[in-house]
This record gives sequence, C-alpha cells and structure tokens, in this order.
Amino acid sequence: MSELTLTLGKVRCMNCAGKIQAALSALPGVTSVSVDTQHAVIQGDLSPEIAIKTIQDLGYEAGFHYELPLAGLSCGKCVGKVNAALDAHDAVSDFHVTTTHLSITTRLSQAEVVALITALGFSVPEQAPEYSPAPDNALTTITALTLSGLSCGRCVAKVEAALAAEPAITHFTVSKTTASIESTLSDDALITLITELGYTATVADPNTVIEANTHTPAEPAEATSNVQPQAQTQSQAPGQTQQFILSGMTCASCVASVEKAIRAVDGVQSANVNLAERTALVSGDVKADAIIHAVDAAGYGAELSEDEQTRRERQQAQNAQIYRQHMRNAYIGLGVGIPLMAWGVFGGSMMITSTASQISWGLVGLLTLVLLLTVGRHFFVNAWKAFKHHRASMDTLVALGTGAAWLYSMLVVIAPDLLPMQARHVYFEASAMILGLITLGHALEARARSRTSKALEQLMDLQPPTAVIVENGEEREVPLAQVQAGMSVRLYPGSKVPVDGTIVQGQSYIDESMLTGEPLPANKQIGDTVHAGTINQHGTLLFTAEKIGRDTMLARIIDLVRQAQSSKPALARLADTISSIFVPTVMIIAVLTAMIWYYFGPDPSSSYMLVTATTVLIIACPCALGLATPMSVTVGIGRAAEYGVLIRNAEALQVAAGVDTVVLDKTGTLTEGKPQLVHQSSYHGFTDEQVLQLTASLEQGSEHPLGRAIIDAAKAGDLPLQTVEQFHATPGFGISGQVNGHALLLGNRKLLAQHGVDDAASTEDANTISHQGVTPIYVTIDGQLAGMLGVSDPLRHDSVEAIRRLQGMGLDVVMLTGDIEATAKAIAQQAGISQVIAGVLPDGKAAEVQRLQQQGKKVAMVGDGINDAPALAQAEVGIAMGSGSDVAIESAQLTLVRHSLHGVADAIQLSRATLKNMKQNLFGAFVYNTLGIPVAAGILFPFTGALLSPVVAGAAMALSSITVVSNANRLRLFTPSGAVTQHRAPESASTAAPATTKEH
Repeated sequence: MSELTLTLGKVRCMNCAGKIQAALSALPGVTSVSVDTQHAVIQGDLSPEIAIKTIQDLGYEAGFHYELPLAGLSCGKCVGKVNAALDAHDAVSDFHVTTTHLSITTRLSQAEVVALITALGFSVPEQAPEYSPAPDNALTTITALTLSGLSCGRCVAKVEAALAAEPAITHFTVSKTTASIESTLSDDALITLITELGYTATVADPNTVIEANTHTPAEPAEATSNVQPQAQTQSQAPGQTQQFILSGMTCASCVASVEKAIRAVDGVQSANVNLAERTALVSGDVKADAIIHAVDAAGYGAELSEDEQTRRERQQAQNAQIYRQHMRNAYIGLGVGIPLMAWGVFGGSMMITSTASQISWGLVGLLTLVLLLTVGRHFFVNAWKAFKHHRASMDTLVALGTGAAWLYSMLVVIAPDLLPMQARHVYFEASAMILGLITLGHALEARARSRTSKALEQLMDLQPPTAVIVENGEEREVPLAQVQAGMSVRLYPGSKVPVDGTIVQGQSYIDESMLTGEPLPANKQIGDTVHAGTINQHGTLLFTAEKIGRDTMLARIIDLVRQAQSSKPALARLADTISSIFVPTVMIIAVLTAMIWYYFGPDPSSSYMLVTATTVLIIACPCALGLATPMSVTVGIGRAAEYGVLIRNAEALQVAAGVDTVVLDKTGTLTEGKPQLVHQSSYHGFTDEQVLQLTASLEQGSEHPLGRAIIDAAKAGDLPLQTVEQFHATPGFGISGQVNGHALLLGNRKLLAQHGVDDAASTEDANTISHQGVTPIYVTIDGQLAGMLGVSDPLRHDSVEAIRRLQGMGLDVVMLTGDIEATAKAIAQQAGISQVIAGVLPDGKAAEVQRLQQQGKKVAMVGDGINDAPALAQAEVGIAMGSGSDVAIESAQLTLVRHSLHGVADAIQLSRATLKNMKQNLFGAFVYNTLGIPVAAGILFPFTGALLSPVVAGAAMALSSITVVSNANRLRLFTPSGAVTQHRAPESASTAAPATTKEH
C-alpha cells in the first residue's frame, strides 16, 4: 500500500473537497482519503493518473507539486524563457521560477518536468549543491537562525522541503521568522542553503553550539530528494479539529483579524470563526497553545474548549457576565445621558456663555470623562489594540465618535474664545447617550445570541449523567464517564439510554424522536441497537455498551452540527470581504464629511463638522454585517438537526436551497430496503427447493440486499446452505460461482445474454411479475435456465406522501435504478413518479446525474451514501439516507437520520428558509448602512435644514444589531410546510405477501 499526495486547484470550499473525497473513496484499491481545499492524500493501491482523472472529471484541478533546483539560468531573460514555456503547457497549473529554483504544480511526472527544463537549454541538478559540510566525525550541532522574507505557509514549506532534502540535516523546525536546525553543516552552509531559496537568514546566537548527545535526534524527514513531490512535513493524518472560545470580538472586522491570525500559524489547515457564538473551529496538526498565543497576539482572547459540555458552561457563564456588565454600564450611561439630553430638549442652555457655565459644564465634562473611562473603557482599549495591529473595528468608530464629541466639548469649555459664539455648543450628552444606547444594544444582543444554540444544547441535554451497570449479577448506578465498552447496562422504563449498544435481554418501545424525528416509538428486541439520548418507554432492557463518549451516534451528531454551525456559505464570505474594508471606508467618509462641512458648510462650520463626522462614525454598523449570516446559519442548522437533518457545512445549506431536481435511488430510499422473496418459478426439470437451496448458497458470498432476501427464504424453509467456491460478482449484472459441483449464474437478463443462455421459458413469468413491481432474478445451473426468483422491496409507507410533497414544492422527482424498466416503471407508478431512468449500472449513475446537470438542472441525489458515492459526489448536493451510520454521516453533504423521504423535503425547505433569512439579514444590514451613512453625513440638510443627532445614530446602530439577531432567531419557530407528524403505518401494512410458486 502506498500514499499519494496531490495538490488541488479550483477547490473553493469544503463542499467541493467532500465531493472529491467521495469520488476517490469509491475507486477500487483505495483504503483511505483525506481531502481539504489544498491537497488530497490517498492511501492504497491507485495509479496517480486515475486519481488525477477522477478529480478532473469533477471539474477540479489536480497534480503533483515539485520543488526543483535549477542551473544555467543567469538572468531575468532566462527566467522569462522558462516562465513562457511553463505557461504555454496545458499540464502545468501553477509555478514560480527563480534563477536557482522552480516550484511547480503539474500533472507531469518528475522526469517529464526535468526533460522540459533541459529542452530549454538549462538543467536540473540531481543533488543539492555542496555546502562544505563539516568532516564526517564532526559533532552534530543545533543552529538557531532568524529568517525574513517568508510571508506564508507555502514559503515555510519551501524551506522545509530544502532542509529535508539535505542528508547532513537530521532534524529541523521552521516558522516564518525562525529556524532550528540539527545538522553537521556549518552556519554559513545553512545560511547559503536558505538564501538560494530567495529568503534571508542570519545566525540568531553565534555562541549557541549544542552537541547532539545532549538531545534526542528526531527521525529524518521523509523527503530524501529535493526533486520528488513535495514532502508533507506535517502529519499525514487529516489533522485534529479543535474548538476555542473567543473573547474581545465585537464585529466582522474582528472575525477577519482572528481568522487571519489563526491561519498564519504553521500547521493550520482551516479556521472558521463564528461571531454569533464567539468560537473558532480550527483544523490541522497544531498545538492549542500556538493558536491561543496567536489570538492573544492579535489583541483578542482564546481558550480551548475540551468538550461540548465545557464549552456550553463556559459560554453560558461568559454570556451571563457580559450581559450583566453591559446592562450595568447601560444604566450608568443612560443615567447620565438622559438628564443631560432632557436639559437640552426642555429649554436648558447647552452653550458656554459665561464663567458660571464654564464651571458647571466643566464639572459635567469631568463626569463624562469618568463615564468614558469606566462604561466606555472597553471601546477605547479595543480600539487601541486594533490600532497597534494596524486595523480598525467597530470599537474604533465608537471610540472616535464619543472621544471627538468629548474633546470638542472640553475645548469649548476650556477655551471658548477660540471659537465663534455660535460654535460654543457642548456635546457631553451625546457621548453619554451613545455609550448607554450602544452598550444596551450589546446587552440585548448577547441575550438573544445565547438562544441561538438552543437546538445544540437540547441535544446535549439528552444524555443522562449516570447509568445503571450490571456486574456479577448486581446492579449499581455509576457516573456516565465510568461506563466502558463491553459493560452490561440495565435500562428501566422512563430512563434515557446512556450509551449506544445492542440489546441482549428484554423487549420495549424506544422513543427516538429526538434523534430521528420519527414520532412513534420503535419496537426494540434482542439484537436491535439502541442509541444514547433516546427514551425507554415500557419494558426493562439489558444491553451491552458498544459505543461510548464521543463515539456514540448522539455525540457524532452534536459534533457534526457544531462544525456545520461554524462553517461559512458563499454569502458569508461576501459579507466578510465587505466587512474587512468597511471600517476604514467609514473613517474616510467621516473625514471627507468633516472637510466638506468645514469648508462649505454654514456657520458655525466647526459645530456642523463635529456633528456630522461623529454621526457618520456612530451610525455605521459592521456588527450587523458580521452577525447577518452566522446567526442564520447557527439557528438554521440547529433547527435542521431537530428534524433529523444533519448538514455537513453551510455551503451545502446554501446550495441545497437552489435545488430544482431530486434524483432518488430506488432500493432503500424509495423502498423499505428489506426485500422479500415473493415469487418462484422452476424450469427444465429443476425443482423450487433445489433452485432455492443452490441460489441461497451462492448468495452467501454477496452483500446485496436482494441476496439477503433469498437466504432468509431458504432458512425459513429449513434448507441447508452449502459451500460456495469461485464466487465472483459483476456489478450491474449479477453473481456467479460453483456450489456442490454445479456452475451457477444468478442475475438479470443481461447476465444471461452475456453467457448466451436462452431465457425464452421465463418470458411470460418475467413480464407478469415485472408489471407488479417485482424484480425478476434469473438462475442458471450448468449453463441452462433453471428458475426465476421474484424479489419485491415494498415502498416505504410514507414514500408516496413524501414524493407528493416534493412535487408540490416545485421539484422534479426522478427515480434512478439499475432495475429493469418494467419493474422500475411499476414501482414509479405506485410512488407517483413520472420520470424514470432504469437499467443503469452503478458506475453509470454519476453520468445520468451529469446529463441532468447539462440540461440546466440543479440536482440533489438521494442514496445510501456508499454504493451511490460517485453520483452523490457529482450532484450539487448529496443526501444520504440511513440511520446515521458512520459511512453515511461522513460521505454526504446532508444526512437524514430518519429513514424517510420527508426528511428530504424538510431539508430543502429548511435550506430555503435559512438562505432567505440570511438574505434578509444581509439586505437589512446593507440597506441600513447604505442609507444611514449618507443621512448621517447631512445629505438631507438642504431639504430639511436639520442634521441627524449622534444620539439617534447610536440608537439606530444598536437597533440594527438587535434586529439582525432577532430575525435570525425567527428560524427557531420555522416548521416545514406539509411536515407530517405521524408517518408510521400499522405493522400489518408492511407485511409482505406470501411467496407464490410455480413449476413448469
């Protein structure tokens, strides 16, 4: 087994990465696949050409990355010559050339790249240049270097690849600013090696020489040649995902700053910051301390969230503290500001006209200063932190606005003679009211924000804190953390299931509605699986614990929902892009507004200048932009989880909202997935019993659900199964093998035609059962048609109603199956589906989905998440049906825990509702700022003769954030239209018809 690492292109999101992973996982010989937006790491026996072609067929780019030394390039013209040749080559997707080095991503092999360079008159040395290493008996030393010129992770990787290729280097660590290298090379040789890469290196401490025997040398890096595909110096594992609780963030600009700081840490693969929850989800091979240090260095706070319960408790405490603090500050700010405003509104003078007014307003100014230093302290502290890191945030706007109003007012108080009489107006009430109103808005926002994760918290509350275990015949109650796999657990009526396991004693009804959405309890018997968080209603059960802690289905659902809530759709990235330039743009507008009013405004121009500039700064609200999408995503994905719909990421949520065609696999999706033998015919002297015994024996080697139906029928008839030899399965045709000396074929009519078997004797029977929706399976023994079995997989009790609901939503419903056309049409007619694509081989399903896409359709493919992996990957949205199995949850963008097509309708309706809510929030935030800022700048002054008060601007700013949060929380009340509260039919309705037999 080998490992193949490919560099990817045009992979814009983890939804795209998921499609690539699903397609690669379906290839024969592949044992594991890890894909992000940059790389695909494939383990197994697979040729690079097949892997690259598979990725390209999905519309993405893939290739190898090489770091090659160059020789013979003496000037910029030589570099330009290589650039031109590489740019004209279709197989080259990315490259960077210097006079000594080539970094290239391409589909070409290493030898082909070297040949291309050689054809241009240059060369690629087989080994790195000699760097005058120390003698063989020299001591290994550790050299600390200070680096400059490394601007990103790719630069670091370039240096690491060069160091890994040097045999005299035994261990190294590299960051963007430092390198620690253990080798026998001299300092000058190491500096030369790095300098030739285009970077600068100096010895950090010339006196630091550490003998190797004082350290434990690390294993040499995996790369052994500097011309092989780029070595992955980080762990080849996909990397762990860690969640951090953040503090100090106030707006979308803060989100961009924190994400930038985290992504700059070596080893980070992806980072998503959720402003609504004040959390960061970081994936990669990186230590938590490095992330915390990076966030702290950026001017914010971070702490590691060990588990969901800890995160929940910490965030609840944090939200409660923030709410109390903001409310206290709001009371103080409004307590000072309201009387001052009332004084001005009801006739009191706000002008400095005498020494007495100077003294009185001076005292008010000192009181307001105390207010700025206490209630408004965090605005100024955060603004200063942002300034030190060369950025601006919402705190910057508030600090500038309130600070400018206070400074101007104190200037009027201290030196009124510097200003004309009309300009001697004080604005202390503006500073106080702005602080009070904005802080009040933050308090209300924090309170509303604490309700956004209600769905996730309800899921966490499902698991009980204790469990009753049985040891040596004695029962005792223990904390949940002490339950281990393999323990026997007793479950009494009314109790919640503590862990996942299999029933070994008893029978009961289990309420699984909190996980699957199924409203009626499920009958559980010996051998059935129970899941943590579900409720035992009647009987007493004894079950064996199998999955505990983070391995339970409930824990996986919680983890999936948490990751999805922290992801970002395309709309969110648009908002982030705008937010990153929003605050600097507002500051520029405020300066321009001040200049225009000062030079062209009426007297007193200085007062007009102050009012308009302050109002522009205060009314602008990047916070509303930052909250617009994450609030909707968090609430929408949580609400979907309540309906048993697990959404992998927000990108899938947005894409699902635009779906117009739903393609349904037949077996296990439309149908129960529990086929039963309902017909049997025998020909040419063979008996039913003989045919059934041989075919059931052959089916022992098959995993197809139809095979299970045949084996069950044989066991029900007490027919002993015999050993099968030379078993072979041909997807889309059937199976073959030898049983008891007989050569058997079992499959469809195409299999018979392939082997030249005459099936005329079965034509009438096949047509009859096919039109009844029964699948005919042909049996040949020793090259002669021996019988035909009819297997029926009945429609799920709620499929007809669910399909009618999907069609009522304006969706085109298509059935895609490998069954023969007559049977497929019969099933489709029962289900109410008019468009049927039948007789499709497993590897042809993706092509059928692609054909629909070429017609302009946006397709959601619904399948089991395993056999339909290529089609699921090809579709815009892959939806896995099932009971939340590992493969289903990991392979699809959407997974339906409840095995019902109503879940598909629920998922699409929730996606549409969430996208609509996001657009409402973004529209409101954009319109508010687009209209509010010009009004604040005084655009209506020529028509009304009045300016917007900074106090009103502060209230409007607070209200905009509260509006966004409240609108997002409306999704918690959303109920999909047409959702059915009771789907399960009476047990008798699902009982299959008795099998009929017919002999010829």
